[in-house]
Amino acid sequence: MGSRIPSHQLSNGLVVSGRPEQQLKERQPTMASRAVPYTGGDVKKSGELGKMFDIPIADHPPHLPSNGPPPSKLSGSRPSSSSQHNSGSVRSGPNSGQISKKSSGPLTPQLQPTGLITSGPLGSGPLGSGPRRSSGQLEHTGSMSKVVYGSAVTTLSEEVKVEFRVSKAAVWVFMVVVVMGLLVGGFLMVAVKKWVILVAVALFLVPVVVVIVWNYAWGRRGLLGFVRRYPDAELRGAIDGQYVKVTGVVTCGSIPLESSYQRVPRCVYVSTELCKSKGCSGKSENKKSRHSEKYVADFYISDFQSGLRALVKAGYGAKVAPFVKPATVVDVTKENKELSPSFLQWLAERNLSTDDRIMRLKEGYIKEGSTVSVMGVVRRHDNVVMIVPPTEPVSTGFQWLRCLLPTYVEGLILTCDDNQNADVVPV
Repeated sequence: MGSRIPSHQLSNGLVVSGRPEQQLKERQPTMASRAVPYTGGDVKKSGELGKMFDIPIADHPPHLPSNGPPPSKLSGSRPSSSSQHNSGSVRSGPNSGQISKKSSGPLTPQLQPTGLITSGPLGSGPLGSGPRRSSGQLEHTGSMSKVVYGSAVTTLSEEVKVEFRVSKAAVWVFMVVVVMGLLVGGFLMVAVKKWVILVAVALFLVPVVVVIVWNYAWGRRGLLGFVRRYPDAELRGAIDGQYVKVTGVVTCGSIPLESSYQRVPRCVYVSTELCKSKGCSGKSENKKSRHSEKYVADFYISDFQSGLRALVKAGYGAKVAPFVKPATVVDVTKENKELSPSFLQWLAERNLSTDDRIMRLKEGYIKEGSTVSVMGVVRRHDNVVMIVPPTEPVSTGFQWLRCLLPTYVEGLILTCDDNQNADVVPV
């Protein structure tokens, strides 16, 4: 019985099942490739590589005919590695993209700090042009460039308002008594020719006027005395919502400040005020503030009582009442009208005139490591202790021994010793 499965015998005599395999014909290459000319290491003869670096290319580089060898000679042989590497540019032919020569100059790669290689000098281009912002602060572009802060820093545009408040009922009673006394005194003076009532009204008004003038003259000092006499609280035992006074060493927050003229670094509060006067006397009472710069940011204070550190929320537009005495850094008088180059540059950066007026520049600051006192409301959030501005103005109350009416001030009260050079603690 014959088998239906075909079999055949190999050349070595072994009989195997199946039909003998047909000899595969050698496949011809399906894609013709142009031979790449030998450059001998000369970049001018390497085509696109020379164009990338603006190297003049030879007018007639040696090349082989476009028609390659016949397929019969290519059968059984593999193209060389050089032709494989360059086959992409060769296959593209005349349709390959050319590197434009319209650039302003030769390619000058520069190593950036990030490790990226770009053309042009460091800082060129739209990303590198101009100063960079860091932490809400504009970096300096020169030795005396103006510093501009972001919204995280509070700009204090006006002086601290110290107000006296008396109940409206007392004011109306006082006004009625004065008017009635004047009317009665005037009638008696015309009818009876007596000045007793008018003298009594005058004697009543004189003490009132004296008290008002006294409060306007000594109200600020009375407020500072109230702050000094206010007892220091211990943050460790302070409860949420309690109004406290904390005295300790300050530390800069996320955005340290810098004074405008002297460039004192790492401050939590800076102020610069320029005063000018048209008068000949040059006294301080004749001077009016023409330019003022005051900034304060969030900072930390370490309590002397318990050693606990709290975050003082003075930035982001918070209401702050700083009582820091500035020092005179530039004083231009009639006898000394010479302006230093640094002061002239400071004026030019703020578009301020340099006329013949008497000028005085004052600058104050609270540097990191200084001893300050802060009065505000305690807020506790998880393990973070903060001191925030009170929602209502703070009153000093009646100070009868000093003949001072209740004084009101809004926001955080921030005081600092006059001489901070000896009290700064390295931090």
